[in-house]
Amino acid sequence: MSSRPGRAVRRALTSIVPVSALLALAACGTEATPAADSAKAAASDSPGLIAARKAVETYSEHPDRIPVTEPVGKKIPSDKKIDFILCGVQSCQDLANFFTAGANQLGWQVKQIATQGTPESVQAAYEQVLRDKPDAVVSSGFPRAVYAKQLAQLKAAGIPVIQSNADDVVGDGISLLKNAPDDVAVQGEMLASWVVSDSNAQADAVYFDLPAYTILKPVKDTFAAKYKEWCEGCALDTVDVPITSIGKDIPDRVVSYLRSHPKVTHVVFSLGLLNVGVPAALKTAGITGKHIAVNVGDAQNYQYIQSGLSDAAMALNSHEAAWLQVDALARHFTGQSMDVDQKAVLPNMLITKDNLPPQLGDFPIVEDYQKQFEALWGLS
Repeated sequence: MSSRPGRAVRRALTSIVPVSALLALAACGTEATPAADSAKAAASDSPGLIAARKAVETYSEHPDRIPVTEPVGKKIPSDKKIDFILCGVQSCQDLANFFTAGANQLGWQVKQIATQGTPESVQAAYEQVLRDKPDAVVSSGFPRAVYAKQLAQLKAAGIPVIQSNADDVVGDGISLLKNAPDDVAVQGEMLASWVVSDSNAQADAVYFDLPAYTILKPVKDTFAAKYKEWCEGCALDTVDVPITSIGKDIPDRVVSYLRSHPKVTHVVFSLGLLNVGVPAALKTAGITGKHIAVNVGDAQNYQYIQSGLSDAAMALNSHEAAWLQVDALARHFTGQSMDVDQKAVLPNMLITKDNLPPQLGDFPIVEDYQKQFEALWGLS
């Protein structure tokens, strides 16, 4: 935890203070105001704040193209069966649903296999995959160390494994990996740019992290680095949250922290799921004036933004990533390399009330991504 700078406390004057003392204090106060104003002006002109504002402007733009443009160019077989292993949180379920929708366009069958997010449940899911013998496996959220034994067996059987949002690398059994550590680091920069801009480089922030998902570590690290670079002297604290708290006592943890740290101005969550229920808990506790930003927004968090209960969210490219996975398998099943998909840079977007789309669900970043992918597959 970083230290938080102390602030001077002005004591109220009472009627027993001599008039001369009042005049003297008033004079001192008059001299102090320009100094304070000067400090604020300096912050508003600081290189860090200027850079943060420029980043916010860039990340708030709405992309209009998918990151792949090369057509598959061959007839895609329709008799494929895919097993999709879930990671235990809603964002993975969304990814699976979007993948299923894309796969169905090509006539493929997708079997979704649930887990609780624990290593044991993930290994059990991969054991089921080995029994199923699908044409391909798609999963999200866990490094290969969790399922190394099963991955080796799948590799030996010639069954491709596609991963996303995992702390891992391509190769040795993993045929495609999207939203890897190097890809997601920008999400931390997006969040930092908004906090610094929103506070005019005067923030006092706390970052609630979910260390069980190691893929979130680059987000946290980049947030801290850019926040420190752009908001010199601004306080930052980090609070680790156990995965067992999801859907249970997260709001209580946040309320307890903010009660003991009343100077905090901005609250950041490494996953939008952590913010669910927090605005209501803050209202019940009488805690006001806090600004909230989340990584990986969802329908609930976008509704919060619309209602003024939260302020910003990093919109994950779940739609585009899922259909890009389908695209990669389409190329694989037609005897082509997945390199074009591996090299593709997926879009991200910073959402605030100023650019909140009318569709408040888990909306696509590229509005007509389906038509663009279908064109690559020869369906339109």
